[in-house]
Amino acid sequence: MAFDSLTAFVVMEGHGPYVWTCYGVFFLLLGALVFWSLHQRRQVMAAQRRELSRTGRDQSSTSRPVATASFSRVNDSQD
Repeated sequence: MAFDSLTAFVVMEGHGPYVWTCYGVFFLLLGALVFWSLHQRRQVMAAQRRELSRTGRDQSSTSRPVATASFSRVNDSQD
């Protein structure tokens, strides 16, 4: 083993505070990112459910979906 004791492992010849702080910040930010992503997903799903209920269509509806996009030809002015 590279270290003689647990204390030597934690101190890492003086580099321990930097190393453990980096690990702490990394895991803190990773946890915050996971929490934020789940929170955003819940908000998007709730907004989609509200939109579906507002339009009167739900998942059990068998009617054809209405096209919501229109495509028109763009005339560019290249002379």
